Amino acid sequence: MQAAVFNALSEPSRLQIVELLRTNPHPVGEIAETLAIRQPQASKHLKVLAESGIVRAEPRARQRIYHLLAEPFGEMARWIDSFEHVWEVRLDSLGDYLQTTHTEEGAS
Repeated sequence: MQAAVFNALSEPSRLQIVELLRTNPHPVGEIAETLAIRQPQASKHLKVLAESGIVRAEPRARQRIYHLLAEPFGEMARWIDSFEHVWEVRLDSLGDYLQTTHTEEGAS
């Protein structure tokens, strides 16, 4: 898992941009207007998102249309899924402990 993806998403404005791009591609001006930020700020955030591989820009006439890329989110999902076994073991241990505690309380 690349730390650059997490770093890019850790900034609230960039996370809002990603949320906006989930539904449809948008040009920079529309992103800035929707999020009530200046266009240079939106461009700066989009540059970070593009460098981390989260978005790509498609030049269209005089605009750049930004698209969300699926690959980084697939990587994140696989990384998160890798912890499933750890949590299953911990939850099973908690269940065993609670069962033991409940059994001991019933015997008292």
